[in-house]
Amino acid sequence: MMDIHQILKQLPHRYPILLVDRVLELEKGVRIKALKNVSINEPHFLGHFPHRPVMPGVLMLEALAQAAALLAFDTLGETPDDQTVYYFAGIDGARFKRPVEPGDQLILEVELDRMKAGIFKFKARAKVGDDIATEAELMCTMRKIPQA
Repeated sequence: MMDIHQILKQLPHRYPILLVDRVLELEKGVRIKALKNVSINEPHFLGHFPHRPVMPGVLMLEALAQAAALLAFDTLGETPDDQTVYYFAGIDGARFKRPVEPGDQLILEVELDRMKAGIFKFKARAKVGDDIATEAELMCTMRKIPQA
């Protein structure tokens, strides 16, 4: 549906913080399903934790937010420019239910709950296989960067 080259045109993130490798499904204004391949080569595994590498929960939430941004841009029919930034506005009900380790494929499932006054609210979950790794409600907004 969307490969890494198309994702790089939509998201400003780059290594090591780009956390979406592929979009598997995209239903405009409704939902997105994306993939993050979890590799032992990612820098956070050096310290989290050396004896048992586990993907930090905040990075799972960031991966979900990046998938949400792709859904938002598609919903609005926009390609962001260098003057647009997509920010987290809130996280509610975050739960971490399963560790994510190197070699896992993290499936990111995000549904648009509502869009009002420039604030997007999403229901999001990340899964490994059929197991939920994390779930949360995410709120995000797009803002223009003021010109100096």
